[in-house]
This record gives sequence, C-alpha cells and structure tokens, in this order.
Amino acid sequence: MTVALDTDFVRGQFPAFSEPSLAGQAFFENAGGSYTCAPVIARLDRYYRQRKVQPYGPFDASRLAGEEMDEARTRLAAMLGVATDELSFGPSTSQNTYVLAQAFRQWMSPGEAIVVTDQDHEANSGPWRRLADSGIEVREWRVDRNTGLLRLEDLENLLDERVRLVCFPHCSNIVGAINPVVGITAAAHAAGAFVCVDGVSYAPHGFPNPGQMGPDIYLFSAYKTYGPHQGIMTIRRELGQMLPNQAHWFNADTLYKRFTPAGPDHAQVAACAGIADYFDALAEHHRIAGDAATRTSGVHDLFRAHEISLLQPVLDFLSARNDVRLIGPRDATLRAPTVAVELQGPGAEAAARLAEHGIMAGGGDFYGVRPLKAMGIDPDKGVLRLSFVHYTTRDEIDQLLNALDAVL
Repeated sequence: MTVALDTDFVRGQFPAFSEPSLAGQAFFENAGGSYTCAPVIARLDRYYRQRKVQPYGPFDASRLAGEEMDEARTRLAAMLGVATDELSFGPSTSQNTYVLAQAFRQWMSPGEAIVVTDQDHEANSGPWRRLADSGIEVREWRVDRNTGLLRLEDLENLLDERVRLVCFPHCSNIVGAINPVVGITAAAHAAGAFVCVDGVSYAPHGFPNPGQMGPDIYLFSAYKTYGPHQGIMTIRRELGQMLPNQAHWFNADTLYKRFTPAGPDHAQVAACAGIADYFDALAEHHRIAGDAATRTSGVHDLFRAHEISLLQPVLDFLSARNDVRLIGPRDATLRAPTVAVELQGPGAEAAARLAEHGIMAGGGDFYGVRPLKAMGIDPDKGVLRLSFVHYTTRDEIDQLLNALDAVL
C-alpha cells in the first residue's frame, strides 16, 4: 500500500509553522532557502552553548565537538551513497564550485575543454567559464529557446577527446525541469570526461544517491535542505586525489579537506547532522526501513509524490492563462516545484502584490540571467517564481491559486 506523506507530522518538525509572526503566510520562495528543521536548530544551539571550542582536543567539550562534526559527515555520506571521506563541507556551494574550478584550472592544459550550460544558476556556471582566461576552451550546451530544456544530442555534438569536464544542473532554478543525470553522465564518461552536477535546486525535493547515479562531483546547499548555511559536496576519491590540493599542504592526504582552503564553520557542520535526524524521523514515522541510503530513497519518494500532487494544479492553472508564459514542463512528474512565469510586467512587482495576500514569493532574475536571455526574457523584467517543498499543504496551494487569480 502506498503511504502518503503525513504533512501534520512534517510541519511539527519545523518551528516556523508555530511562529506567530508567520501565521497566515504561505511560503513560496523555498528555492531561495527552506525553513530550518528543529533537529538542526537544537544541534546548533547545543553546540554554541556546550561545544564552542576548538574541536578534536583531549578535553570533553572539544572531543564532543569533533565527534559531532564527524557524525554529520558520516551520516550524510551514507544517505547520499558515497564513502565518508568523499563528502566535504564548505561555506557555500558557490565557494565550493570556485575552489573546484581553481583545482581544474591547475590540472588542465590550455586547449583542453569543458562544457557548461546556459540553463545554470550563475554559481555553477561563472567559475567554470572563467577558466577561459587560462586558455581552457569553454563550450556551451545551449537550451532550446522555446522550452528551456537541454537536449542530450546537443551535448553529444560538443563532446570529443579534448573535453575533460561536463558541468550541468540536476534541475534549473528557473526552468525547473529535472535533467536525466544518469544518461548525461554516461554520455560524458563515454567520451572520457568527468561530470560535475549542481544539485542545489533538486536536493530540497529529496536527496538523490550520487553514488548510484554516477557523477564524479555533486554539490548542494544545506540551507536549502532544512539545515544551516553550508555547502555540501561529494567528490569521487579517484578524481579528488588526482586534482591539485587546494588546502593547507599538511591536509593534502585527507580527501574531505583537500578542497576546503579555510577551516570550516564547526558549529554549522555539526548541526548538519540534524538533517539526518529529520530524515530518520520521517522514515521511522512512515515505516521506511533499511540502511541509510534506502531510508533516504524512501523519504525522497514521499517528498516527490506529495509535491507532484500539489504542483500539477498550479501548472494547470498557469497553463490555462494566455497572459503569462509558463517556463519549463507542464507535466509535474518532469520537474521540481520551482515554477517561473514571465508576466507582462516585472516579476518583482507581482511578488509584492502577492505578499498582500499572504503569499511569500519572489521576482527577479535569481542569478539566472543566462537562461532568461536564452529564452528571450528581459532579465531586468525577470520572472515571478513560485517554489515550494514537501511541507507545503493543499490549503496553501489553494491560497496561492486564489491570490494569483486576484493579482494576475
């Protein structure tokens, strides 16, 4: 029997939903950052109260601080299907990507090539594009102007023996379409290239299993997956050891330190274990058994089923209007619930009007200037973006649709 997501239980894990100042407001800007779950807040509070010392020392507070940091890495790696030392933390995904790009710049030779897309958030595109300043050829995998989608055959036309890396998003924070990571990765690997996937816009909708999917690098942000403001990166050991060390020379032999030039935020790293606590609580409540990766996969499927059921009415509502342009697929099973629409006026103005109806949404370019331009949308006008996650309810969707009907 299919188990439905218990949204009452879910919302009970988030202090935001009992916060008086947020009462009556429906949150539809989750693509910019999600609410933080209670286990993360509790761990962060405990760390600052009891463990705010240099970790890994011989006294109890220091020892416990280090153990909590190690716990976060161990548990999240198991959830993502990778080895513990293949997961590292950084101050943000943008910073992690920048550090990686410097490592590839040192490793690659002039004349070699990388592939980037114009569907990306700038954080996963800009650092790679700057490699052109060092003589690296940058090839652009372009979206279809009408749909915003990436076509695999277009990538295959860009691949040859000079391509060393292919960078693309699991899904775009503008287009919302879920890209076929396994198929794209297989095509890149067949051509001898490594793969870097930006999972920032996908991971909030359920952790994937990069270990099974095959990309060499997978990055996302903990503050979008109900945690603190940290970037989380998985990198396959073979590639991580091949690339030049970016950290202190004496950390070169520790994989999870090689791409962290500065010391991590100890408290926030430790608090990331609260994300694992939350997923475990969901698995237990919904009777999902198995190892960490299996439980995480089960929770992922719960998230997706719930989100798809809420997303389709939104897509149908917007598709039926002739005064807006819905970006991305109209089938909820093909996309994440990050919905961008081009309006006749600026997206930010529509977001401000929605706020009067208790809808917290966003308008602008969302660092997606390249995909907007590629689809013929003026970045200065931008889009209205409506994004939600698994803790959104049917009542909030109804509130959104009523507000859209009034505003549009």
